[in-house]
Amino acid sequence: MAVDGLTAEDINDIRTQCQRIAIVGLSPKPHRASYRVAQYLMQQGYEIIPVHPLHKEILGLTCYPSLADIPGSIDMVDCFRASEAMPALADEILTLNDKHDKNVKVMWMQLGITHADAAAKVRDAGLTVVMDRCPKIEFPLLQRLYQDA
Repeated sequence: MAVDGLTAEDINDIRTQCQRIAIVGLSPKPHRASYRVAQYLMQQGYEIIPVHPLHKEILGLTCYPSLADIPGSIDMVDCFRASEAMPALADEILTLNDKHDKNVKVMWMQLGITHADAAAKVRDAGLTVVMDRCPKIEFPLLQRLYQDA
């Protein structure tokens, strides 16, 4: 079983239901994984919102310094930060839902990123937590498995 305890069906639900994705730590460098993942998600029709405090624009999209600066709701937060940054990011996500009504449903930690305490805190608040996975790997497999185009 996966480190996050989620099934293929769980991840497929995320794939089909989360359309507005904030990518924390998105790099403007095309050779970086975050850039390639964001590019893939855009090509699949997802709305991508870059989050990086040092950039104004990435992939031709407005880049926000923090999640709280993003207008409107956010379905999923895709995290390209070190595991040690996950507790603070979890707190930021929960604050967004409590005080800013962002309606975040999923905290997604990329390949190699796990943090049990941060995950438990977010799960306890009713959100789904994905750890040590990449949507650029998972989504195409699930698309084929569930045969939807």
